[in-house]
Amino acid sequence: METTLRGVGVSHGVAIGEVRHMGTAVLEPPAKQITADEAEREQGRARQAVEAVSADLIARGQLAGGEAQHVLEAQAMIATDPELMADVDRRIAVGSTAERGVYDAFASYRDLLAGAGEYMAGRVADLDDVRNRIVARLLGVPMPGVPDSDEPYVLIARDLAPADTALLDPALVLGFVTEEGGPTSHSAILARALGVPAIVALPGAGEIAEGTVIAVDGSTGDLFVEPSEEKRAELEAAAAERKAALAASSGPGATSDGHKVPLLANVGGPADVPAAVEAGAEGVGLFRTEFLFLDDSKKAPSEEKQIESYRKVLEAFPEGRVVVRVLDAGADKPLDFLTPGDEPNPALGVRGLRSLLDHPDVLRTQLTALAKAAEGLPVYLEVMAPMVADRTDAKAFADACRAAGLRAKFGAMVEIPSAALRARSILQEVEFLSLGTNDLAQYAFAADRQVGAVSRLQDPWQPALLDLIAMSAEAAKAEGKSCGVCGEAASDPLLACVLTGLGVTSLSMGAASIPYVRATLAKYTLAQCERAAAAARACDSAEEARVAAQAVLSGE
Repeated sequence: METTLRGVGVSHGVAIGEVRHMGTAVLEPPAKQITADEAEREQGRARQAVEAVSADLIARGQLAGGEAQHVLEAQAMIATDPELMADVDRRIAVGSTAERGVYDAFASYRDLLAGAGEYMAGRVADLDDVRNRIVARLLGVPMPGVPDSDEPYVLIARDLAPADTALLDPALVLGFVTEEGGPTSHSAILARALGVPAIVALPGAGEIAEGTVIAVDGSTGDLFVEPSEEKRAELEAAAAERKAALAASSGPGATSDGHKVPLLANVGGPADVPAAVEAGAEGVGLFRTEFLFLDDSKKAPSEEKQIESYRKVLEAFPEGRVVVRVLDAGADKPLDFLTPGDEPNPALGVRGLRSLLDHPDVLRTQLTALAKAAEGLPVYLEVMAPMVADRTDAKAFADACRAAGLRAKFGAMVEIPSAALRARSILQEVEFLSLGTNDLAQYAFAADRQVGAVSRLQDPWQPALLDLIAMSAEAAKAEGKSCGVCGEAASDPLLACVLTGLGVTSLSMGAASIPYVRATLAKYTLAQCERAAAAARACDSAEEARVAAQAVLSGE
């Protein structure tokens, strides 16, 4: 009998197939005691396992490339964290086996993360995955992971670690569903990069029996258990229609009446550029430079290394627009040389621009490297600061850009509600705004972007979030300046129309979403988008807003 479940759709497309479940978690190792003369041997075993897991994560990252590589390299750094290893050695020295020492040390660190504010709690899943890999290697058992199958299937898991998501084979894994996670979790971001339909934050999905046929709609978040022939035909027809629309869509982003909406790509470095170019991106709306810095948490990359990386991205978009976000460190992206290690709540502490203003040499080197990388290129370079709270922040950043001799537009990200509320004030110091909807939702609703339990508050259709976006766009229009969106909200084709109706002037997203957004925008006039935006803002919930906007655009 057909039943319908609903989670959060995070990656477009439809997948229909049999369920396969993720392997079971590693069992807790026994609390077996060792003698003092066995300690050195056990410490050696632990180090070898840690090094092997770290090397495996790096190798997986190199195979996956792009943003997945940066995520997996960050996980490898967790595995070799010196404080964690020192704790493992101490536990083994007083009688624990290697596997028990690793398990208990990671458990202790896990408790610290879980109690260190919601941002850091969001890294617990990554930490658990690293622990499981090390313990499995020490126990000599297979690492739980993606099931072996010769036939295509739909994968269901409690959550998916980046190491598993990055290497999913789209030829076998038709789509995936997780019980936990959120729309901005690592697994969601990597699913979009892979082009695999996916739903997250769907409690109870794990109870669906192995082998059951399900249909996953990654656009709506709907999961159909044992769909009828009629439902299958309906979903397949909708998927075919989308595919035909994508094939017919090309050129710059615009509404059907010619209102231009540049469609830009979010990239983490040179490896992400080919996909962006292939998707027809008109430039880069968010160049996340922090991934270059995460290669070594102990020190910043040299000016020469930064110039090399930046120039590769700038060269790919001759006469296009490239918006670079300066280093956004802190919270879930700590760097030993830059961010405090003892903040009680890093998400509300010294992160983003605050860290850079505390370390002006790091900011100056990055801005100088950007200036040199752009020399002689026809690219339209724009540089923006993360976590701008007010006009004082905006002025400090603009002054630093001028002092570095940077010939580019200077902008501010709107990620804190205060920046949306005082957008006109901030625009007295900078030339454009860029809305980071992921963090803006997080701070507006006090809802961690990595926690599935509060994912409804991370839904970018929330009317209160739409109000903040509209406020920012209206301020930019009044000042004769631009206001783009570079958060994941831009990757939702229907919401892209609403954002256009709110007055947003450009949209930036993962490369895989660009064709979907381009094709959808081309179906509607600017006036229709404006009416859909007004209808969405008049609602009281995200679901009502989505339905209201759809009704307007479909002419109901």
